[in-house]
Amino acid sequence: MERLLPNRGDVLVSEPSTIGDITFNRSVILLAHLDKEGAVGFIINKPLDFNLEELIPEIEENFKIFNGGPVEQENLYFIHDVPHLITDSVEIKDGIYWGGSFEMIVNLINTKQITPKNIKFFLGYSGWDPDQLETEIDLRTWIIDSETKSNDILNSLKDGEYWQEKMKDLGGEYLLWSNAPDNPNYN
Repeated sequence: MERLLPNRGDVLVSEPSTIGDITFNRSVILLAHLDKEGAVGFIINKPLDFNLEELIPEIEENFKIFNGGPVEQENLYFIHDVPHLITDSVEIKDGIYWGGSFEMIVNLINTKQITPKNIKFFLGYSGWDPDQLETEIDLRTWIIDSETKSNDILNSLKDGEYWQEKMKDLGGEYLLWSNAPDNPNYN
């Protein structure tokens, strides 16, 4: 059997069997960095109960903040599709960029040059040590999705339903999970 390996820019979809792990249960993660030192990703489908203007008072717009993962949750990270407006951005894949000048972002948001369709903010990130992610994939913790479009990553506005949509896309045995409650014991 051929071993599947992830690439930077792939989306990782948690297997339905990831029950009981509050952070990663029903998670969809954008893999933002991957090399021999390890991997970094952001959970793109779990909005938090507060927004950016509550965290950064100088921002005058209401942008969602997502739980990016359990590592460094006191730090704010972001992905976007406007590298021509934000210097020092690093391309992840096909028009999705990570990071850049936060001072520029504050100004661009306040002057309405950036909207929620252009950028996603995260507290924390998901991280893996070297070979850890590959081991988890071998153990069927993650499904690698290389087909997710950049626009879907930034505009997963049905964030709470994004994992279910991925289950439908996968079809077969996963269809059953697309309608299952968060906790199957409630069924």
